Amino acid sequence: MAEFFSKKFNTFCSWGNIVDLKHLVLAFAILTPILAKGQSLRYPNTYRDTVVDDYFGTRVPAPYRWMEKQNSPRVEKWVDEENKITFKYLDKIPFRNLVTMRIKKLWNYEKVDVPNECEPHAGHMGWLYYGMNSGLQNQNPVYVRKSVNGKPQLVLDPNKLSPDGSIALLEYEASPDGKYLCYGLSRGGADWEEFHVLNVETGRDLPDILHWVKFSGIAWTNDNAGFFYSRFPEPKKGEALMSEAVGQQLYYHKIGTPQNDDKLYYDLKDYPGWYVGGGVSEDGHYLFIVLNKGTESRNKIYYIDLGNANHPDLSAPIKPLFTSDNAEYYPIGNVGSTMYLQTTLDAPNRRIVSFNINDPDPKTWKTVVPESGNVIESSLLADGHVVVSYLVDAKSEVSIYSTDGKFDGQLKLPGLGTVGGLSGRNDSPDLYYAFTSFLYPTTIFRYNFMSTRTTVFHAPHVDFNPKNFETKQVYYHSKDGTRVPMFITMRKGTKLNGENPAMLYGYGGFNISITPSFSPATAVWLEMGGIYAVANIRGGGEFGEAWHHAGMLGKKQNVFDDFIAAAEYLIKEKYTSTPKLGIEGYSNGGLLVGACETERPDLFGAVYAGAGVMDMLRYQKFSAGVGWVPEYGSSDDSTAFQWLIKYSPVQNIRPGTCYPPTIVTTADHDDRVVPSHSYKFTAAMQHDQACNNPIIIRVETKTSHNYMPTDKRIAQAADVLSFMAYNLGIRSVSK
Repeated sequence: MAEFFSKKFNTFCSWGNIVDLKHLVLAFAILTPILAKGQSLRYPNTYRDTVVDDYFGTRVPAPYRWMEKQNSPRVEKWVDEENKITFKYLDKIPFRNLVTMRIKKLWNYEKVDVPNECEPHAGHMGWLYYGMNSGLQNQNPVYVRKSVNGKPQLVLDPNKLSPDGSIALLEYEASPDGKYLCYGLSRGGADWEEFHVLNVETGRDLPDILHWVKFSGIAWTNDNAGFFYSRFPEPKKGEALMSEAVGQQLYYHKIGTPQNDDKLYYDLKDYPGWYVGGGVSEDGHYLFIVLNKGTESRNKIYYIDLGNANHPDLSAPIKPLFTSDNAEYYPIGNVGSTMYLQTTLDAPNRRIVSFNINDPDPKTWKTVVPESGNVIESSLLADGHVVVSYLVDAKSEVSIYSTDGKFDGQLKLPGLGTVGGLSGRNDSPDLYYAFTSFLYPTTIFRYNFMSTRTTVFHAPHVDFNPKNFETKQVYYHSKDGTRVPMFITMRKGTKLNGENPAMLYGYGGFNISITPSFSPATAVWLEMGGIYAVANIRGGGEFGEAWHHAGMLGKKQNVFDDFIAAAEYLIKEKYTSTPKLGIEGYSNGGLLVGACETERPDLFGAVYAGAGVMDMLRYQKFSAGVGWVPEYGSSDDSTAFQWLIKYSPVQNIRPGTCYPPTIVTTADHDDRVVPSHSYKFTAAMQHDQACNNPIIIRVETKTSHNYMPTDKRIAQAADVLSFMAYNLGIRSVSK
């Protein structure tokens, strides 16, 4: 339950015996002059129509409206022509293949997800389910251990479903007794899923197939007879990827019955842009129904008293718990009728409270963990303790409390970094979690409350020496004087002379915190002599709701100002200089770099914009976009239109401007940020570009916003890194 309620409704073949770092240095130094940075590219003669939109008296041309028809022959032809130009350009980067090989070698290590423990039974621990990748498998197969030191047994291998990885395993959840596994599959990794149920003991699927599932959890009842899930009405034929995600419904599916027999529990047909999810308490006594207005963190909660967990009363009435929509309310566990709740009510940085579910009035609450100056990132009940993961200046700390609020100590972490995936049960003595940092590959730990000892559940072995590098945290001031933190990772002894190539990353939205994490691609960049910087700009959740609210709606410009100020700081302090400074971002981060590039094209040496929300006047009309209105505002509103038109990347590209070298990426099955955003942005940039700096787009197939099989991830990461490195002047690599 804790994992469900803490979710937000939200990275390089062996070198061979003769190829080593010295050869890579030599290749860079000797071969690079073959490709001239400023060579002129011949772009497609992209059609521009005469569509003009009228927004409250302001006329806005929309010459690329036709690109919204994703499957039209004209769009397909344009994408094919653009990809040919892109790969012809990339093929001429002389060190691209060597970069690909190095990334692939670093990527080739065993990776394990944080395990989830099923209900303990018959005096034994519950079975542990987790994903594990041998290194270069396209997807993580699912394994189970029937004891903590037991032999991993393969349960489900998604790599056998499609040779090219085009059928994606997006999620799975074991039944309380561990004998069934509900799992979601997707074509190309699109948000649309198809749920299946596997009998773990026989290894065979049951006939159950559930369609039109999207943004759903899987909440089993404790009798193992079925689960709650969320789905949408069936979209019109041929419009699934682009159709608006409205009218979500919460259902219960009983194992062995057709989907048509599923019981409807909650319908959002009267609440466009809202989401509904269900979570069952660990003891099986309660169903919690959570309603969110799009991606807004405030929510409403209803509940059902299911009674006897072994014979749940699925006809019991729905009762209101918190319906004011004035704060976050997320149950983290219960002991009988005493509920433990993580909330922002009267606590923007969150606190933990307890109350009797039969009397939930906040006046009756008891504070278990009070609000502090540090943000509570996540929490759960484990072995009779309240475990709280804090963000302290965008770094993780984990504290343990008794259920009456007594401080029982902290987990000892390996260093400056990020804790993720906290997993535990109130009836088990074990807590599992992941730790990572820019120089520390993700490692899985197990903490035992009885012995108070931490042991390694799984440690990776990566062909990368972190001792050669260092990470430090600096602070700079934004345009309005706001103090913003930034992580900088680089080779030890790097001279601050303005000559270093640097990459600056940011996100800045949706209350999402950007914290230290390991990436093979970043590791290769560091080996190439690059500096990697991450700015914790406003709009994120690093400093609570106040930090988030300072970068949303009419205050979105603060996000761009923070990022621009980070770039100016890196230049001022001589970490780098404009020709050697690249910026990168993905999704909302793609919007970030698109807006900053169009606002300050003079400041950056190269730009990577991945799957960005580039047309802010139209985003709400497609797929999940309607759910982002609480974050951005909508052009359907006269006030919000005035905010959006000022920074929307597509509408702020200007003829006669020299834009920095830019690579855009998107995916044909992206139904989160539909690819027309990237198409329009690229076409407009190519049309208005006033110099020879390349503007290219790389469109991947059979992939989506959040899913890409490993081979394609490596290829795209290598292409992006090669493009950025070349255009930032990389010519050699020092050991």
